[in-house]
Amino acid sequence: MNCLRAAVFAALAFSGMAAAQDVTLLSREGSVEVSGILLGFDGEFYRIDSSYGPLTVDAQGVICEGPACPDLTAPKAVIRMTGAPEGAAVLLPGLWQAFAAARGLDFRPAEVGQGVVWAATLLDPQDGRVLAELSFAPAEPDLADAALAAGTAEFVLSSRKADNARPVALDALVPVMSPGNPTPRVSTVDLARALSGEAKNWADLGGPDMPVVLHALAPGTDMGLALTERLGAPVQADVTHPDMATLAEAVARDPWALAITGQAQIGPAVLLPLTDSCGFPLLPRSISVKSEDYPLALPLFLHPPPRRLPLLAREFLEFLATPAADASVAGAGYIDRSVERAPMTQDGLRLLKAIQGAGEDVTLADLKRLAGVMDGADRLSLTFRFEEGTSVLDASSQENLAQLARLIASGRFPAQKLILAGFSDGNGEAAANLALATGRAERVRQDLAALAPDLTMAQLPVVEGFGEALPMACDETAIGRRLNRRVELWIVPDFTPEGEADASP
Repeated sequence: MNCLRAAVFAALAFSGMAAAQDVTLLSREGSVEVSGILLGFDGEFYRIDSSYGPLTVDAQGVICEGPACPDLTAPKAVIRMTGAPEGAAVLLPGLWQAFAAARGLDFRPAEVGQGVVWAATLLDPQDGRVLAELSFAPAEPDLADAALAAGTAEFVLSSRKADNARPVALDALVPVMSPGNPTPRVSTVDLARALSGEAKNWADLGGPDMPVVLHALAPGTDMGLALTERLGAPVQADVTHPDMATLAEAVARDPWALAITGQAQIGPAVLLPLTDSCGFPLLPRSISVKSEDYPLALPLFLHPPPRRLPLLAREFLEFLATPAADASVAGAGYIDRSVERAPMTQDGLRLLKAIQGAGEDVTLADLKRLAGVMDGADRLSLTFRFEEGTSVLDASSQENLAQLARLIASGRFPAQKLILAGFSDGNGEAAANLALATGRAERVRQDLAALAPDLTMAQLPVVEGFGEALPMACDETAIGRRLNRRVELWIVPDFTPEGEADASP
């Protein structure tokens, strides 16, 4: 029977799920019959646990018999979410409410069951029928992944990226301290020393002579794993907490506490300004986080399961890429995924650092050429970096390239010229760095042309290389060198007649 398709899931109960019942699916010509336990129906497909294993069956090809057969005219989607609790009670309900408004549905909060932190229903505004039941139950990463694999959850919210994960929002990992702590700033190097337990006194971080009390999330939490991945080792915490809200409140009460948390979850604690090892400020502004110029970006993803989701759940995933979803994310205090644009005049600090670093390697003529191209330009948050030691764009940059191709093809840049501006770190000879930076920018342009072959030469960005002339950070650390090796996307007005632009090489 060609209407039967295998799917990977198991018939395990989820909190609050009604007891499963038997059904029999008969092919309409009567030649095939499959019985089993009904696991779900999304209005298009049945999911049953049969003697052949878990199956997904097209409803158009079968007749359902048995006590568990659903009402075909009013299917109800059960969408169970689990994973990282950080922001879930604010971020996800807001997104679902925005999705309901975009679809013309009613969103109504519902009572929560055991282990569930929020629940809601989506209703048909015409007759009040429940179209979907939504819920979120926090779980540690291993348990959340197990629920997804077992078919007892439709989505996992996580800061860990996986195959088919859909980006939802961005946050920034930031150091925080008590409001009364006078420490003016901390460098990335000293912060790493403190988190590893090497630096135990605030005097080692530029503060008063008092012991550092290190707070952190439990190592097994989603946030704990994300921080461990970036540090290469768990935080050597004196005190651990189950979630970011509890962490922030404890840090605010402890006069000599230090912790890392999400910028959207600072609460009553205060931000400890972060710099690189040479004093370059590392600001968690939205455009810096989106462009990965801020080194501690924290993305949030929704992981779907390896099976067919209910129709409303699939439509929700598509909704995440819309401006309405971006507005909801920003309203929840997170950084949305939209492309941001900022005048280059806001980047005066970088230019000042470039002027201060001028000398034999970066000449006054180099800076004048840089300033000439920057004049009147805006920077877009789409930035490109490569896998270490290769000419292959990293995963985030590949997503940025696909987004750039879509924006150009949709005509988002009328009467404007795009510039791919290549930069390098300061290691090596200046001439070699200039050639390397220009080559990387050209590689991005070639990758864009290969990804979107329908784009004309006039639609493709032009290439400029500036070598080490505009550093983002100090070259003394691996993080600083990686920040400096980049290709930025700039945009300037272009009043060249269309015919002349098309004819240009």
